[in-house]
Amino acid sequence: MKVVVDPHSGFCPGVISVTRKAEEILESNAVLYSLGEIVHNEKELSRLAGKGLVTVGSISDVEPGSRLLVRAHGEPPQFYAAARERRLDVVDGTCPVVLKLQKDIRAAWQRVSPSGGSVVIFGKIGHAEVLGLVGQTDGGAVVVENLSQLEDKIASGAITAPVELFSQTTKSPDEYLTLQKRLSASFDSVSVNDTICAQVSGRHKRLREFSASHDVIVFVAGESSSNGKVLFELCRACNGRTYLVGSADGIDPSWFRPDDSVGVCGATSTPKWLLEEVAAAIENLQ
Repeated sequence: MKVVVDPHSGFCPGVISVTRKAEEILESNAVLYSLGEIVHNEKELSRLAGKGLVTVGSISDVEPGSRLLVRAHGEPPQFYAAARERRLDVVDGTCPVVLKLQKDIRAAWQRVSPSGGSVVIFGKIGHAEVLGLVGQTDGGAVVVENLSQLEDKIASGAITAPVELFSQTTKSPDEYLTLQKRLSASFDSVSVNDTICAQVSGRHKRLREFSASHDVIVFVAGESSSNGKVLFELCRACNGRTYLVGSADGIDPSWFRPDDSVGVCGATSTPKWLLEEVAAAIENLQ
């Protein structure tokens, strides 16, 4: 078998940056908390926990005066107010793309809300990034995960013109285009904002090409990675012999034939070291 790791897979720049921030702090043996998972990948979380990163589910779980890391996903305005009250030393690792999106949504809400308009966000309900985005509208934004939910919101009157449409940075460009067309067919005033991360958007095209160029695709992603689910389905649509694993432990030798060309790729939350580990395990099957 020939095994190839996709050169474009691995952490996106936002995750690389926040992970480096965490490692630099942890190298000094300082205590560092993360509000929620720094990245949606179990293996990487375990590696960072081994270095001392403490993941908590609530800001109330952080000792007053401690250092707290903001993940690449970002946080709503209320978080920063609560952190100040708790005297926390906030290390802000919010991705610059997400920061700009937060700012743009806040400005859009200020434009449309006085006239009864709507801000619509295409994203995963409850996702950390989406919660930060909705926070820019004081909870007033309408979040939809798919076309069916958008249809329901339109039918119920939950969406009113003028409409400002945004997307979570890691969503499917094709699905986003479908929502744009549906909204434009129902409302005269719809402003569409191009907010999917350029690297994520470009990765869709490259993964289609990568998946089609190999006999077998092994896609590596954490169970909680929404981006991983989107990209895995994209690969599987291009190549029926596509398999999802969280680590090398998930590999099944029956997937492969001796003369197969195997491509290994992953989500924006999958570290390069894990992709290489999976590739090496496949090579060792021979």
